[in-house]
Amino acid sequence: MSRPSTLSEKIIARAAGLESVRPGDVVTCQVDLAMMHDSGGPRRVAPVLEKLNVGVWDPDRVVVVSDHYVPAVDAESAKILDGVRTWCRSHKIENFHDMQGICHIVLQEHSYLKPGMFVVGGDSHSPTGGAVGCFMFGVGATDMAAVLATGETWLQVPETLGVRWHGQLGLGVCAKDMMLKACAVLGVGGATNRVVEFVGPTIESLPHVERMTLCNMTAELGAQTGIISPDQITAKYLRSIGTVFDELTDWRSDPDATFDEILEFDASDLQPLVAVPHSPANTTPVNNIDTTKVHQAYIGACTGAKLNDLHMAAAVLHGHRVAKGVRLLLAPASVQVTSTATADGTLGTLLDAGAILMPSGCGACAGYGAGVLTDGEVCISSTARNFRGRMGSVSSKVYLASPYTVAAAAIAGHITDPRPFLETATL
Repeated sequence: MSRPSTLSEKIIARAAGLESVRPGDVVTCQVDLAMMHDSGGPRRVAPVLEKLNVGVWDPDRVVVVSDHYVPAVDAESAKILDGVRTWCRSHKIENFHDMQGICHIVLQEHSYLKPGMFVVGGDSHSPTGGAVGCFMFGVGATDMAAVLATGETWLQVPETLGVRWHGQLGLGVCAKDMMLKACAVLGVGGATNRVVEFVGPTIESLPHVERMTLCNMTAELGAQTGIISPDQITAKYLRSIGTVFDELTDWRSDPDATFDEILEFDASDLQPLVAVPHSPANTTPVNNIDTTKVHQAYIGACTGAKLNDLHMAAAVLHGHRVAKGVRLLLAPASVQVTSTATADGTLGTLLDAGAILMPSGCGACAGYGAGVLTDGEVCISSTARNFRGRMGSVSSKVYLASPYTVAAAAIAGHITDPRPFLETATL
């Protein structure tokens, strides 16, 4: 009889061909899917595969997305992208999404992920896949090359940290605030080598895209991955994108499974938060830094430019204009997000307010292409990281916040509470 297991332990055991696993076990797992992007993908793994004189174990189980260097802004970027396209053709990678959006968003939009899958990604924010109920984690180029060559990877089974949320989120508060709170409590690296499993009534009420934000930012906690048990909200999302999946009941932690620890949070006490430079853990209520002037407001990245994020920004910006001297840059997380936001009027609201539409991609979040900061500039951003020099000059300053708060700052010209704008909008 197998021991009571957490959701992650169940997925790992299946991938390893074992009845059950325990934290600390070292196992070899069969990979269901491998994902790479243009920055850390083919240009890094190709030399390793060539040296080993091996190809890709199963091209149908490899997804490649160009999202970092797109669109090319110089000859070097163009060369990198050309190399990705050439490599995908030569290895018959049909699952190649060229300039269609950020890999973590594209992967879910195109039905690659299902509950219970064991997935590796060539990017630190790969835990985003945990919102579907996958065990998905980031690996470096050397490990990815081994996966591509063999279809396997090794893993030391991690402990699971339970993060339980109860209570109802208030006006102008969202999953981004929840994660900034977790970063403040745990600190950057506070969940290193553990799985963060989100549980509780608040989690059960969140829409799928908000769950993506939670799992995405477990990378800032140093976690191996983040995960949420799939439920009817998950099933509704999967059906909406045409994903065929099995029953969800098996993919959840057993009631008597052992967690390393469980942290309790009350959503009803949460207010809009901001992470001040230069760490996501430097989090404080927005009213503590009200009047901090900004040069740029950025709504972008896998963390903060999904359709729901754009809806949040539009709710604040409706009927307002961006302040003089402030740049509000909008980089939707995917081409599909841009299309849907155009059709439902969201994009029109944002552009009417003065937002500047940019291509879908990682862009300024990772310090690539358009939107980077010069010396001394201050940016408030819906992204996940505000390390020194992350978005440009080392003397620039980046504040992290929800799309609500970013939009409010764009209107006011300084960091401010978004709730008064939302209260007015509901009248």
